[in-house]
Amino acid sequence: MSWIDIGSIDDIPVRGARVVKTALGCVAVFRTAEAEVFATSDRCPHKGGPLSEGIVHGQKVTCPLHNWVFDLNTGQAQGADEGQIATFGTKVEAGRILLDSAQLSKPAAA
Repeated sequence: MSWIDIGSIDDIPVRGARVVKTALGCVAVFRTAEAEVFATSDRCPHKGGPLSEGIVHGQKVTCPLHNWVFDLNTGQAQGADEGQIATFGTKVEAGRILLDSAQLSKPAAA
């Protein structure tokens, strides 16, 4: 894997998110209450809602537009909702968030 430093974990509030612009589009980077970090595509597949503005709870995020819930580990929609968002590898080292840049260079399947 090829990692890029995208900032300090302290730049993201607890149970909050920030957006990183990439060649593949915007990536939402989430921080949980347990200081875990996850990265997903920023758009909900339902109506295109900005997931970075959603509510982070546990290891899930709820879309701010229509309350779809996504697992931050798998990107899979929860409950009766069907859909999935892309997820990207992350890790935290010495308080810095690292994002797997190799995944960002692969176009999604059509």
